[in-house]
Amino acid sequence: MRKPVIVGNWKMNMTVSEAKSLLEEIKEKDLDQEVEAGVCTPAVDLPIAAELLEGTDINFGGENMYYEESGAFTGEISPLMLTDIGADYVILGHSERRDIFGEDDKLINEKVLSAFSHDLTPILCCGESLEEREANKQEEKVKAQLTADLADVSEEDIKKLIIAYEPIWAIGTGKTASAEDAEAMCAFIRNLIAELYSEDAAEAVRIQYGGSVKPANVKELMAKENIDGALVGGASLKADDFADLVNHRK
Repeated sequence: MRKPVIVGNWKMNMTVSEAKSLLEEIKEKDLDQEVEAGVCTPAVDLPIAAELLEGTDINFGGENMYYEESGAFTGEISPLMLTDIGADYVILGHSERRDIFGEDDKLINEKVLSAFSHDLTPILCCGESLEEREANKQEEKVKAQLTADLADVSEEDIKKLIIAYEPIWAIGTGKTASAEDAEAMCAFIRNLIAELYSEDAAEAVRIQYGGSVKPANVKELMAKENIDGALVGGASLKADDFADLVNHRK
C-alpha cells in the first residue's frame, strides 16, 4: 500500500521571516499521520525549516540542486548542502526549470542520479504543454521525459522515487486537469515504469498530481487509484489550505 504524499512547493515565495510564521502555523495543525506531509522551500528558508520541523512528522526539502558536491558553480546548491541540513526531498525537472532556465533531460538525469547517491528522495516532475495536450501528444512527451530522466537509475532506487505529473498548462493558471485525465496520465506513467523496470517497481513508485491542486479538488483527485499525492504550489502557502490538503481523508 503506497502512503499518500502531499508536498508543498513554495517556489520563489516566502522570506525567512514569512517562512518562520508559516511553518509555526503548520506545526500547530493536527495533520493526518497516515499521510506523508512535506514542504520544499527556497534555499534561504531551509535552515529555518530544519530548525522548526525537527522532531515533527513533517518532511522538508529543496526546490532544486546541482549534481556536483562542490565547486565553481555560482548560485547553485549541492546535494551535500541538502543532506547536511537534513533535507528529505529535492524537486527535479520542474517545468519552470525546464522552460525558463533551459534544463534538459541529460542534466535532469545527472541530478536524479546524484540525488539517489546522496540518499535524497527526488520528486521528479514531468508533463506536457497545452499545445502537446491539444495535439494528443501528452503520452509521447511524458514517456520521452521519464525515459531520459531515469537513465541508469537502478530498480532499487526507482522504488523510492516520487514522480509528479504536472501538466504545464495547469500550473498556477487556476486550470486543473479533470480527475479522469489526471488519473489516465498517472496510470500511463505507472505502466511505463512497469515497462522500464518491473511490476513491483511500478507498484512501489508514488505518483503525485500537480497543477492548481487546492482543498476544493483534492478529494476527487486523491480518490483515483493511481494518484498517490499532490505537489502543491499556491495552496501550500497558507497553513489552513495545506492542512486541508494533508487531511483530505478526514
